[in-house]
Amino acid sequence: MYEAKSFTIPALQDISQETINEHLGLYAGYVKHVNHIINSLKDVSDPYAKREMQRRLGFEFGGMKNHEYYFSQFEGGHQDLKAGKLRTMIEKQFGSLEDFIELFKETASTRGVGWAMCYIDRQNDSLVVTWVDEQQLGQLADVDIVLALDMWEHSYMLDYPPSKKQGYIDAFFLNLNWEVVTNRV
Repeated sequence: MYEAKSFTIPALQDISQETINEHLGLYAGYVKHVNHIINSLKDVSDPYAKREMQRRLGFEFGGMKNHEYYFSQFEGGHQDLKAGKLRTMIEKQFGSLEDFIELFKETASTRGVGWAMCYIDRQNDSLVVTWVDEQQLGQLADVDIVLALDMWEHSYMLDYPPSKKQGYIDAFFLNLNWEVVTNRV
């Protein structure tokens, strides 16, 4: 059984407490649904229904895990990216932290619902920035999530209308604890 994690998130700049509270409730729903599907699968005999539940499990599980990455990035409040392995990787691969952030923000501006993600490919020690549709479609294999930005409307609608979602993307970086992100490398 999975349990919803608790996150110690301070007051955020330009992202309201109401948004965070609603968003945390949605995360708890993903955890609840993962457990429900896992518990219910053993009682389903119809192969079609079982396959569809397995498909849905991927969505719910992705939602649960993606949100755990997302919320943990706010714990401890904003921290700048310090010198170290992640900063060196970013500067080597993207030219500068600013260029990396610009690419990530452009990726986050993709139309539709999903996630902007940065992964580390440990096989060749490189970073990969990409878009993930919904919660699970497009997750890369054999890499680890380093940075996750939720771009579903629920993550910003109370504070920003869809036409102004760039304000939310900017606010994300104002509140990001790079130390948490660095520890994933």
